[in-house]
Amino acid sequence: MGQIRSHPPVKLIVGIITAAPDLLSVVHQQLAEQFGQVDFVSDVLPFDYTTYYEAEMGKDLKRQFVSFGRLIPAESLAFAKCFSNAVECEFAKGDTAPRAVNLDPGYISAAKLVLASTKDHAHRIYLQGGIYAEITLKFYRKTFQPWEWTYPDYRTPTYIDIFNHIRRIYMEQLRAIGLNSHPF
Repeated sequence: MGQIRSHPPVKLIVGIITAAPDLLSVVHQQLAEQFGQVDFVSDVLPFDYTTYYEAEMGKDLKRQFVSFGRLIPAESLAFAKCFSNAVECEFAKGDTAPRAVNLDPGYISAAKLVLASTKDHAHRIYLQGGIYAEITLKFYRKTFQPWEWTYPDYRTPTYIDIFNHIRRIYMEQLRAIGLNSHPF
């Protein structure tokens, strides 16, 4: 019989998509009020991998990733998704462009990057409250690697570099609190 052990805390990340980059600092502030100080902010990147959000959010979309200094329990991912959905609603503009921001929370652990979703699929696991979890990237051979279902943008070297950087911050945090027992 395997021994039950507690899971180490994980590093919360949020991907932000918007056509109005001037909103980013306000979004950062709202997220920081709930999740603690932001400890990493990526460059603002073009989000041109799909037209899925254009009808709802407009064209010339941008993406930015943030992570937070306070580590969280992995099981709190469902709460993070519910909170991020509430923040999206606060920024809603009305019927012609209902969302000014799209927030995609997830977490980085030593072994993987997990994203939260409100949509079920064969490769997603139900958490609670209508929220599912998807292992989007695995950490293998010293870098994050995609799965067959990984979104095209999350497969790019730019995104993988960002997630590897955030993972290095995370691993330093684990070492600082004496939790560096993962072989990854």
